[in-house]
Amino acid sequence: MTDPATHDRIAKLVGDHPVLLFMKGTPLFPQCGFSSRAIAMLDRLGVEYETVDVLQDMEIRQGIKEYSDWPTIPQLYVKGEFIGGSDIMMEMWEAGELHTLMDGIPTRAQ
Repeated sequence: MTDPATHDRIAKLVGDHPVLLFMKGTPLFPQCGFSSRAIAMLDRLGVEYETVDVLQDMEIRQGIKEYSDWPTIPQLYVKGEFIGGSDIMMEMWEAGELHTLMDGIPTRAQ
């Protein structure tokens, strides 16, 4: 069971960032194929996003799974809502839903 402080940290992260990806590694050096695929989609969308490397914080790594009731990493949150992992992101990408979900999210400076 996640301790309340970890739950609060996760809730603050999710609330503070319009697009947040909990992943293994960093955007420049993803540490699993699923995280790499999630980053590739976010990069193609061109939106501003933040990431949390769960490999650097074991409390967050376990806590995020309980917070979302989702067993795997990566996990995407948009506007405070849990969206899913890379498979769900890919399904949404192919259906055009991920693009729509990002309406109103600032784009990265090129």
